[in-house]
Amino acid sequence: MAIQKTISPVDGRVYCERPLGGAAEIEAALAAAARAAASWKATPLDRRIALLSAAVDALLAGRDGAAEELTWQMGRPIGQSPGELRGFEERARFMLEIAPTALADIRPAVKPGFDRWIRREPLGPVFVVAPWNYPYLTSVNAVIPALAAGNPVILKHSHQTPLVAERYAAAMRAAGLPDGVFQHLHLSHGDTERMIRDARVAFVCFTGSVAGGAAVQRALADRFVGAGLELGGKDPAYVRADADLDHAVETLVDGAFFNSGQSCCGIERIYVAAPVYERFVEAAVALTRQYKLGNPTDAATNLGPMVRTAAADFVRAQTAEAVAQGARALIDPAGFAADRTGSPYLAPQILVDVDHSMRVMSEETFGPVVGIMKVADDAEALRRMNDSRYGLTAAVFTRDAGSAARIGDGIETGTVFMNRCDYLDPALAWTGVKESGRGCTLSAVGYEQLTRPKSFHFRLPS
Repeated sequence: MAIQKTISPVDGRVYCERPLGGAAEIEAALAAAARAAASWKATPLDRRIALLSAAVDALLAGRDGAAEELTWQMGRPIGQSPGELRGFEERARFMLEIAPTALADIRPAVKPGFDRWIRREPLGPVFVVAPWNYPYLTSVNAVIPALAAGNPVILKHSHQTPLVAERYAAAMRAAGLPDGVFQHLHLSHGDTERMIRDARVAFVCFTGSVAGGAAVQRALADRFVGAGLELGGKDPAYVRADADLDHAVETLVDGAFFNSGQSCCGIERIYVAAPVYERFVEAAVALTRQYKLGNPTDAATNLGPMVRTAAADFVRAQTAEAVAQGARALIDPAGFAADRTGSPYLAPQILVDVDHSMRVMSEETFGPVVGIMKVADDAEALRRMNDSRYGLTAAVFTRDAGSAARIGDGIETGTVFMNRCDYLDPALAWTGVKESGRGCTLSAVGYEQLTRPKSFHFRLPS
């Protein structure tokens, strides 16, 4: 039997290990989901919402243990891990709150002699493939609304965060969800692909790399079912000359380095108007030097290790390549005692004298490094922000909301922020363009990809 091992980035030890599901487990899960589909669809929406609300309560009852497990599984500082459970609750409760309206029948204008409406029907079993970097926040976007909409769900979580899937399953059992409505499997990549190809899977929700998204699309190529794909990002920010500079520095440094930069919507490129460029860079460097890199189980740490040494080595190599091409690194790693080559502990870095010929400004870094460029005006900033194969979020820092809206209208992105970044509001559609993905989660719009429209067209008796 194959075993998956979760190596903690905190100290390199095996934190937990689990047997991988094989053909028998996959068949049992798919058969159970298929059996449950009709009865779960027929369960009244208010009953589904009540059961899922109880499941949210059950999961949050163990929030302290869940937060500690997060730190050990993926390295986020213990002082920050509880925030993920708060975000999980915000999104889950919001999506349940709006479900009656979002899933309600759509009725066109009255037509004499007819009764007409559009109903949102569940699709059937939904397969959710979730990543490790925000394991509750990424999965809740799909799991809770898919279930609320009447679809059974099978969750496959990252090998790095298997305990998250198990906490979901325990909470669903405690709430009393019927058999087969929610299940989880620990799977290899090959068996994950086989699941996607199975005719009983009606929709796939995938969060991960561009390469992973392409693999999902290939696996679905012979089937007429959809997939929601939340993929990579190289998210930019633009600081205009009229911005509140202190606020911009504080927000963008956090947006670049929170979670050790391991966020699809983290800030990876900053463009600063020439009149305030020097002051912005100076303040950003000063703030970055205050970070405490170290053991994430220590309450004083606010920058933990990256998820694994290979990930940190990738970032080190990308940074070194940029420096060799003419970039200047403004942070001395020697100021961070925990920074060690050959380990996942990596100091934050700010690069200037960068340009778009460098991978650090064009390819996703997914680590605690940010490049800063000077720009002459809004037009140059817009051109630079759009010069990317990604388009997840973009941020504009300014005191002029009209200018932010005008600039935002021209940015090729899924979300435009003004004076903030790296945050998902559950009332707004979460989506990307270009190679950042396809589809939408959260908000009322998020229910659309998890249902199909079915029209009822009745001619009434005379």
